[in-house]
Amino acid sequence: MVKIVIDMMGGDNGYAITIEAVKNFLKQHDDCEIIAVGDEKVLEPIKDIVKIIPSQSILPMECGVMQAMRQKDSSCYKAISAVNEEKADGVLSAGSTGAFLSLATLINKKIPGVERPALISPFPTRIPGKSVVLLDVGATSDNSPEDLYQFAKMGEAYYKAAYGEEAKNINLVCNGTEEGKGNDLTKKANVLLKQNPHYTGYIEARHVLDGKCDVCVFDGFTGNVFLKGVEGVAKMMGGMMKEAFTASFSSKMGYLLAKKSFKPMIKLMDYKRVGGALLIGVNTVAVKAHGNSDAYSFGNALTLTYTLAKNKMVDQIKQNL
Repeated sequence: MVKIVIDMMGGDNGYAITIEAVKNFLKQHDDCEIIAVGDEKVLEPIKDIVKIIPSQSILPMECGVMQAMRQKDSSCYKAISAVNEEKADGVLSAGSTGAFLSLATLINKKIPGVERPALISPFPTRIPGKSVVLLDVGATSDNSPEDLYQFAKMGEAYYKAAYGEEAKNINLVCNGTEEGKGNDLTKKANVLLKQNPHYTGYIEARHVLDGKCDVCVFDGFTGNVFLKGVEGVAKMMGGMMKEAFTASFSSKMGYLLAKKSFKPMIKLMDYKRVGGALLIGVNTVAVKAHGNSDAYSFGNALTLTYTLAKNKMVDQIKQNL
């Protein structure tokens, strides 16, 4: 039986979406126990299918580490603490990213040997059904070459737990593919990564989403900039396409004729299919859902938490390190 703790209060859209997501998830997974943290009165509709830990306090999105640690009655703090108290396999929240990452690291503790936990996220590629795993995408801003080496090892374990196969192509993002390229950090990391038999060298940012890379390693600052840049371009292109197809009667007719062809591309770039990112390197499966998650997105984040927990991802990381 997989046991997952959920902060039901943290996201922008509140209980409406988390309750719906939990109901839908449990209809399909009878091997999972859910511990829901939130207001008992609001959680009344699901009291018969989940265990409830009461909380009526929400951490603000801009919450700092000290405030998060002091506010022990918050849903986020209680959810992360419950992982240890209930011997749960994972925790999920759509609340403050900074607070969630800090609390999971401080309360659940780092896996022995891990220097820096990383925020890891699968991302769609141009090949249908193929995702590339990116890390670190923003857990920290300053990293060492040893951190990047460990990120690759943790990314391998994530890939195997999430997709059931070995990561055969691990790359390090750089400003070129030649040996002399990069800054001091990437050059030193490149030397360390050559010890990994699945490391295939540098990759330029423009090729990350081609579908040839399984695990793509960044320092936290670069990874976060890349992630937000790609999301911005995707949003801009979607807006431009909408404007183009609604500009005139003939363009509207053209869209109706081409609509079927566009559907796979729209589905491919839908971030809601993934649902959230994982803080990898701590002693539990800690998934941070999008703050503006709807029921579909939060449900996918819950499924990701379940899949990684069921496949013993934390144990795989320990073995991989």
